[in-house]
Amino acid sequence: MADDFLDTILVVVPVRDEAELLHGCLEHLQRAMDQARLTRPAIRVHLCVVLDHCRDSSGAVAAAAAAGDPRITLISVDFGSVGASRRAGIADLLKTITNDADDEALLHRIWIACTDADTRVPAHWLTTSIALAESGSDAIAGTVEPDRADLDQELFAAWAREHHRHEGHKHVHGANLGVRASAYRAVGGFDPVPLHEDALLVHKLRREGFRVLSTGKLHAVTSGRARGRVSTGFAGYLRDLARAPAARAEGQST
Repeated sequence: MADDFLDTILVVVPVRDEAELLHGCLEHLQRAMDQARLTRPAIRVHLCVVLDHCRDSSGAVAAAAAAGDPRITLISVDFGSVGASRRAGIADLLKTITNDADDEALLHRIWIACTDADTRVPAHWLTTSIALAESGSDAIAGTVEPDRADLDQELFAAWAREHHRHEGHKHVHGANLGVRASAYRAVGGFDPVPLHEDALLVHKLRREGFRVLSTGKLHAVTSGRARGRVSTGFAGYLRDLARAPAARAEGQST
């Protein structure tokens, strides 16, 4: 719809000691940014890498990418919180683009695309986001799957049984989530929490009547490691899946 036209894409990636995976994440994002510019030459695309209390070489990896790509900026924070990191990266980009102006029409033309440093998005990630947003979505919840190279066949099958790439799915992943800046600002943005900031944001958007699309058309691959940067979260979920067959077997034997 004409009223939902976008002219700016802001991509935000929180990073906490992800040197091994960050390079691949940024390469995939740059391809998606390139494709967006090919499809819509006039669109502005910016990427903020938020380095949150990194003690490894993540900063050097991000700096090398930024040195060769003026679309990439870096900020360093010390939150230890993915919600606070996402919030800070978005605030930094919005300040640059809007000069802190609270202009509803301007914010409505800006799309915020969120992913994680251990995630690889497809080349069409932003072009598909643009098309879906301009078709009437205020937010888009995509799907993810763990990297099959990180999981054995049984564990990946357990994942697949509970996660489906269909329209109207029930999943929310910060690694594959987009929102219109006007809607994001209206609900107060990401809460500065260490977990579930993605689900909390989508809950607020739905509660306030914004149009949230859950789709399998945007699909990303994320790390399948069983030990993440926090004690629970996605890695904890995979650990629970891995334990489930053993727990069922133990229950059946007693």
